[in-house]
Amino acid sequence: MISYSPFWETLKNSIETTYTLINKHHISSATIDKLRKNKPMNTTTLNDLCRILDCKLEDIAEYIPNENDQKL
Repeated sequence: MISYSPFWETLKNSIETTYTLINKHHISSATIDKLRKNKPMNTTTLNDLCRILDCKLEDIAEYIPNENDQKL
């Protein structure tokens, strides 16, 4: 499972807020909702968030093994 919990800590430590992400950087409210609910996200969006927050991917997302993951 991909968790976006690091995103919230990174956002808290930045000058940005969800308001500025939506209104200044044109990140959709649906994307913010996906981050809240750990839903799948486009890598282009992850790239945009890294650029906006001047951070690395691991500052936004992390992989957590989960028994409910699809079997390969």
